Amino acid sequence: MSTVAVILAAGLGTRMKSRLPKVLHPVLGDPSLLWVLRALPTGLGGAVVVVHHGQEQVIAALESWQKAGLLPYPVTTVDQGEPMGTGHALQVCIPALDHLGTRRVVILCGDVPLTSPATVFRLCAAESLLLAMDLQTPGSYGRVIQRPDGCLAGVVEAKDATPEQLAVQRVNGGAYALPWPALRRALQGLRNDNVQKEYYLTDAVAAVAQELPVAVEVCDPEELAGMNSRHDQAALQGAAQRRIQRHWMAEGVTFLHPDSTLVGPRVLLQRDVLLEPGVRLEGTVIVGEGCRIGQGTVITDSVLGDNVEVRPYCIIDHAQVGDGAKLGPFARLREGTDLAEGVHIGNFVETKKAKLHRGAKANHLAYLGDTEIGEGTNIGAGVITCNYDGFHKHRTVIGRNVFVGSDTQLVAPLSIGDGALIGAGSTITQDVPADALALSRAPQVSREGGASKIRQKKGTGLN
Repeated sequence: MSTVAVILAAGLGTRMKSRLPKVLHPVLGDPSLLWVLRALPTGLGGAVVVVHHGQEQVIAALESWQKAGLLPYPVTTVDQGEPMGTGHALQVCIPALDHLGTRRVVILCGDVPLTSPATVFRLCAAESLLLAMDLQTPGSYGRVIQRPDGCLAGVVEAKDATPEQLAVQRVNGGAYALPWPALRRALQGLRNDNVQKEYYLTDAVAAVAQELPVAVEVCDPEELAGMNSRHDQAALQGAAQRRIQRHWMAEGVTFLHPDSTLVGPRVLLQRDVLLEPGVRLEGTVIVGEGCRIGQGTVITDSVLGDNVEVRPYCIIDHAQVGDGAKLGPFARLREGTDLAEGVHIGNFVETKKAKLHRGAKANHLAYLGDTEIGEGTNIGAGVITCNYDGFHKHRTVIGRNVFVGSDTQLVAPLSIGDGALIGAGSTITQDVPADALALSRAPQVSREGGASKIRQKKGTGLN
C-alpha cells in the first residue's frame, strides 16, 4: 500500500482560446503539467493523470517526457470521458488506484504549475491535508469552512455559497492528501444536486472531513495560482522567473536586465555567469563557471563549459561547447554540434552535426554541416561543406592544422589530410592528401583596354 498522486488534466481551458490543451501551455518553456509532475517527491507509488480534451496531445507529451527522463515515475493515464466535474474525475480513477494498491491519494491540478517541491513534499507526507490560500478578493474560488480546532468542516463552491460564506477569505487551493479508503467511499456517494449539476470533489473532501480530521495549511497564493487565461499564464511566468532569478542571484549569477531575461526551470548556472539583456535559456541547459552570454542569445538543451564567451544574438540548440570557446555574434549552433576547448565560431557561421577539435576556428560566414574539423584548423570566410546531394547527407573530415581559403566549397563525401592548404575560391570534390596544396580555379583573363571598349559600345562614360 502506498501514496499515489492524481493529476487532474482533462479540462478544455476555454478561456485560453487555444487548440492546445491548457495543461500543455508553457511557463518558461516547460508545460504546466510537466512542472506539476516534476514537483512530486521520490518514494510515491506512482502517478495517475486524468485526461480527456486533447488527450492525444497530452499522452504524446507524457511519452516524450518519460523517454527524455523528465518524469519521476511511470504515469498511468485515465480518460475521464465527458467531464462531469472534479469529483467525477476521481471516480473514473477508482479502478486504477485500486490496482496500484493505493493507501493515500495526493490530488493536484495540472494547470497549477508553481506549487513548490517543498510544499508538495509536505502534502505527500501528510495523512490528510487541504492546501488553502487567503485572498483579499476571493472571487470564484471555493470557500474553506473550518471547525473551531482549525480542521476542515467543508468547502463551498462560490456559485453555491451563501452571502456569509462568500465573505470568507480563505479559499480552496485544489490540492489535497486524503486516505484512499475514506475518499473512495465518499466518491461512491457523491450527488450532483448543485447549481452546476456536477459531481464536486470538494463534496467528497467534506465527506472525508466528517469521518476523520483533515488539516488545513495556508500557502502563498502564488503557489496555488491556476492558469485559466493568457493573462494568468503571463502572471505565472513572471512569478516563476522571479523565483528562479532570486535563486541564481544567491548562487553568484549576474542578470544585467532581469525583466527581459528568461531562465527555465531545468537550467543550471555556475557562479560568475553573466547574462546580458534579452537572453533566453530553455530546456536542459548547463552553463559553466565564468561564462558571459550576450544580448538576445537563445540557448536550448545545450551544455557550455567554463569561461565561454557568447557574443550577442546567437542561437544554440542541442549543442556542446567546450571551455574557453568564443561564439558569435550572430552564430547558429544546431543539433549535434560539439565544440572543443578554445574553438572560435564567428559571425554568421552555422554548424550542424559538426565536431570541431581544440583551437579550430571559423570566424566568418560559413556553413559547417556533417563535418569533423581537426585541432588548429582555420576555416575561411564563405566556406561551405556541401553535405547534401539531394538524396542523402555526406560527411566532410578535415584534419589538423588545415587552412581552408575563403569562398571554398567542400563537396562531400570528402577527406582533407593534416596540414593541407586549400586555395581561396576552390571547389574541392576529391580527397586532399596531408600537406598538399589544392586549387580549382578557372584561369583569370585580363584584356587591356577592354573596359573602355565596353563603355564606348554601351554609350556610357566613367562616373
